Amino acid sequence: MFYENIDNEERGAIHLREAYQTPVNYVVPVYNIGGSYTLGNSKQTNSIMKKIGKVEFELQEEHNFNWLEQFGAVFCVFDQQDSGNISFGVEKAGQKYFVKYAGAKPIDFTGKPEDAIERLKKAVPVYQALEHPHLIKLVDYISVEKGYAAIFQWFEGECLHAHWLFGGPEKYTNPESPFYRFKNLTVEKRLKVIDAIFSFHTYVESQKYVAVDFYDGSILYDFKNHEMKICDIDFYRESPSVNDIGEDFWGSNRTKSPEEYKMGAPIDAITNVYNIGAVVFGLIGGEMDRAFSKWEADQELYEVAIRAVEVNRDKRYSTVKEFCSAWNSALNQ
Repeated sequence: MFYENIDNEERGAIHLREAYQTPVNYVVPVYNIGGSYTLGNSKQTNSIMKKIGKVEFELQEEHNFNWLEQFGAVFCVFDQQDSGNISFGVEKAGQKYFVKYAGAKPIDFTGKPEDAIERLKKAVPVYQALEHPHLIKLVDYISVEKGYAAIFQWFEGECLHAHWLFGGPEKYTNPESPFYRFKNLTVEKRLKVIDAIFSFHTYVESQKYVAVDFYDGSILYDFKNHEMKICDIDFYRESPSVNDIGEDFWGSNRTKSPEEYKMGAPIDAITNVYNIGAVVFGLIGGEMDRAFSKWEADQELYEVAIRAVEVNRDKRYSTVKEFCSAWNSALNQ
């Protein structure tokens, strides 16, 4: 399924209303496509309730969603993003899709709808340029009277950073948490996910793009079929690029490189080496505790990974391809 990404990971919690009864003890799998959430369940006074089929959601003002009917029956909605997007799970002729829409005023959005529309439009060519077997698939996009929509294939994966269901320590300790369950898979299965991460990001690099805001919240894992997809690449950019935001540059504090806190610093392949290395430590190590004692693979792989997260850029691998090559060499020893 789907959800919108958190701009800075701890910013919010998902609000999901489904058109069906969620079974007891069922953890709702979700799909990460881009955007953010806001904590809290309080309702704004100046809000309206909309209903599409059996699904209800809140907006700040009236908006026409008749255009959505062409994509099928709505079975879930994500309506409390502060990104300006509102997203729907739809089904038509047995096929499920995720529709992300900009143009309305979701309950927690404080910006301008036209800005949200522009951001979503800019994301579409990124998904097109970086289409890959390990990336969620964009299937269509349309302009409507007062907005813009991007349509993606549905993927039955669970986000490894499902903080709206398992916040704080619960992510690491609750047996129902996707991250907890992932960490309890065999190392071999987790290494296959790392291989997929390398596969996609070496391709990103070859297309002269740079990853932005890649972290474990960008990883979806299907525990039934042991498949993964990468999602939420909305902020990936053509390379070379620079940090044009400063300290609050997109990303998780657990995986951001030092340059992603500094205005004007380069955001490039060396940055991505750090990001991927930090994610690797989260998947088979101690995350921000990068001691070998927390590492679950062999020492050769550890030595490769620890170089990737050097604070000094000059000591890291110069490209994701070089990092991947060193990793594979250690893996095959």
